[in-house]
Amino acid sequence: MGKNYVDIENDQGETLRYRKHVNGRGLIAHGAKVHPTAIVEAGAYVEPGAQIAAGARVGRGAWIEAEAMIGPDVDIAPHAHIGPGAVIGGGARIGVRTNIGAGARVAVNSLIRDDETIADGERVATDRRGFRLAA
Repeated sequence: MGKNYVDIENDQGETLRYRKHVNGRGLIAHGAKVHPTAIVEAGAYVEPGAQIAAGARVGRGAWIEAEAMIGPDVDIAPHAHIGPGAVIGGGARIGVRTNIGAGARVAVNSLIRDDETIADGERVATDRRGFRLAA
């Protein structure tokens, strides 16, 4: 049986330890909180201080940066990037290769389509078809 963690050096030369999540084998940094019912697929990274709620799914190659908060039943598609301090409301769907900027907010049950970019600090609410709602 192999080890259940990986050590990775960051850009500042610090070594961070990531454990493999029970559901999906994605890498979870020390200090991140991931609910046991969440799925973090192999190749996904969850950085220190990030929180992932019950029933959320993080696809292969997705990157959840430090202090991001992922609500219950959120679906983050493969290769999406959730910036530091971003908040994704419960039931939201984040598309493939989508980039959510630092400190951005995505409302509950919103759909952010594939290859979209949400700017740093932007607040977004959509209907279930992905059309933006008035603020």
